[in-house]
Amino acid sequence: NDRITMILDINKLVKEHNMNITGVIQIGAHYGQEYEEFCSYGATDFLMFEPIPSSFNVLKEHVGDKDNVILENIALGPTKKDGCKMYVETANRGMSCSLMKPMLHLEQYPNITFDSTIEVNQTSLDIYFNETDTNINKYNLINIDVQGYELEVFKGAVETLKTIDYIMTEVNRDEVYENCAKIDQLDAFLSEYQFRRVETGWSSSGTWGDALYIK
Repeated sequence: NDRITMILDINKLVKEHNMNITGVIQIGAHYGQEYEEFCSYGATDFLMFEPIPSSFNVLKEHVGDKDNVILENIALGPTKKDGCKMYVETANRGMSCSLMKPMLHLEQYPNITFDSTIEVNQTSLDIYFNETDTNINKYNLINIDVQGYELEVFKGAVETLKTIDYIMTEVNRDEVYENCAKIDQLDAFLSEYQFRRVETGWSSSGTWGDALYIK
């Protein structure tokens, strides 16, 4: 699920759903590719999480000097935990790295081999906001790309979700990564926090795609 941009056209979504984006929490920010685009829609604040040191260094070079950006070199999940194993690939510039073991991904993208693992530290979004003086009210959109680990991140963000209006997330309907959350599980979980899936776009393989949820 290796891409420079989302399957869904952000520009189209913003217009169609009259989205008013004030600030963006990017989870699995990679190199911060969407930063300029979100700025152009009026987002004034960014909080970016990227656990992989090599990607984080590129991210830092890209947006590290911006006053409206906070960068965190840590993974997000349901709890605080040190030394989590992350499966790492380099063929796709680290965009497919995951805390979940690759499954179907290996068949669908045989050129992307996961040739090493690293240990990363993890916190939850709720714990992060509790432990820092970062103002949660600046952000109303979550943009998340964590290769099947989405539901685990949301489980650790139940307080944060109360202040969020929009979620752009990768979704799966097959086991692209071992035990990854399927789209109906995400629908069910997020509906408890008044989110409804309004747009979905699938990749050519049909096993993974992108979705927009709006509260």
